[in-house]
Amino acid sequence: MTRQPDGHIDLALVKESYANLYDLEDKSPRQVGVRGKLIKFVATSLNTFLETPVVLEPGEHLTTYSRFCHSCPDPQEFATRLCIPGHGFVLNAEGAPWKILRKDLTTLAQTWSVLSYSNLAPTSHVSDLNMDRARLVYGLVMKMDMDLGSLISDQISQMAQSNSSRLDFPALIIALCVARGVISDSLMFESLNPAINLAYIQKNCWNPDDPSITFPGTCKT
Repeated sequence: MTRQPDGHIDLALVKESYANLYDLEDKSPRQVGVRGKLIKFVATSLNTFLETPVVLEPGEHLTTYSRFCHSCPDPQEFATRLCIPGHGFVLNAEGAPWKILRKDLTTLAQTWSVLSYSNLAPTSHVSDLNMDRARLVYGLVMKMDMDLGSLISDQISQMAQSNSSRLDFPALIIALCVARGVISDSLMFESLNPAINLAYIQKNCWNPDDPSITFPGTCKT
């Protein structure tokens, strides 16, 4: 057995997991066999593994975020919470809200958007926020209860059935495999993305035009 260095992953094991998850018959696979072990990606299993229990309000069968998404929320409310003062959605040719430019996001919204790209709903386009992404980031900013296991399970299943070459959730897949006793025999490891800590936020997410956030020793150019 090869010891996996800290901050690195066995990319071959991630590729194998996605390759085995692909199924012509099952368009929404939620479990996969990896080197003789059964790895489950169902929502309940993921929530248990991640220690993210689903929280429902009394009498409700959907989370706060799910109910919010079904309520046809006002895009202007997104802009008010996610954008620096005086900015909002860019409109499309029909005059409807289209996207929010990254440079117009508050520091908090940029931080949550980066986390969503890394840990919740990966995408190859990580600059501006389209309507779906803005809805997700708004839910995070507003601290809405979510079914994270269901969100991640859907993402993994869709990725396995797509033609994309991306390998989303590599660290999570490795952790699930290790928990089930899958042994890595690779000698080649890939480094993970840097941690989203204060230094990362100050360098990559801080908007100097955001009046609500300042860092010690920083000033506008």
